[in-house]
Amino acid sequence: MKIRLLILVAVVVLTLPAAFAALDPSRAQTPRAQTPPAQTPPAQTPAQPPPAQWSWPEKAKNLKQLPPDTDKAKLRAVMTGFTRSLGVRCSYCHVGKEGEPLSTYDFASDDNPKKEIARGMLKMLGSVNEQLKQIRPADTKDPVNMWCNTCHHGVPRPRTLVEELSLTYDAVGVDSTIAKYNRLRTAYDNAGVYDFREGSLNAMGYHALEKKDTAGAIALFKLNAENYPGSSNVHDSLAEAYLAAGDTTKSITEYERSYSIDPHNDNAVKMLQALHR
Repeated sequence: MKIRLLILVAVVVLTLPAAFAALDPSRAQTPRAQTPPAQTPPAQTPAQPPPAQWSWPEKAKNLKQLPPDTDKAKLRAVMTGFTRSLGVRCSYCHVGKEGEPLSTYDFASDDNPKKEIARGMLKMLGSVNEQLKQIRPADTKDPVNMWCNTCHHGVPRPRTLVEELSLTYDAVGVDSTIAKYNRLRTAYDNAGVYDFREGSLNAMGYHALEKKDTAGAIALFKLNAENYPGSSNVHDSLAEAYLAAGDTTKSITEYERSYSIDPHNDNAVKMLQALHR
């Protein structure tokens, strides 16, 4: 009997803390945090191999104008000469995408039509240099030679400034012509590509006068006068355009400016005498 009583007391003593904990939340045991299952790392895309390195070939393929035995040093000199003289890159004449590695280019292909044009220009260049030797056979110490840069000066199509501006003027008018002039001057003023002296824009002014576009001529001559305010000839031309437009007052003003810059300008003297009658 005593043994049963002792067992009962022991059970009560052992279960009392749990019972009190159930009644008092502050004494409840904090459940153990469970470790989240390990995450499987995402599959990584295998690294792409670097593009193959390109180098000048020991023996070039599909040479039609250059000698077949052209070595890589000569080939490099000719090709870099093309790019510098015309202000272009490899994709201008060859099959390839600008910005892509040169190893992706098909340099032997003839699918780019500009490549055949380049061959024709190179042939013409050789012919001209041969003719120069015949014209001046004694010029052995100081010979005159031509190369692509002689005409191109860093642009693909070797035109004069007047030719470039005339194409724009005839197509879309004077406003676009002036915009193109300013754009070209900003890009090439000191590059020797175009002649930005007063004569070029003056010629454009007279081109507009020939088209009976007095407003266009005045705009072109005014721009020239802004660029070359000390030129008697430029103000003389602007005066002529004002007179053609029927603005005698402004014409006299410009002829007077022309005369003040150059008192020997006989045309300004003659026109002022006629306009003051």
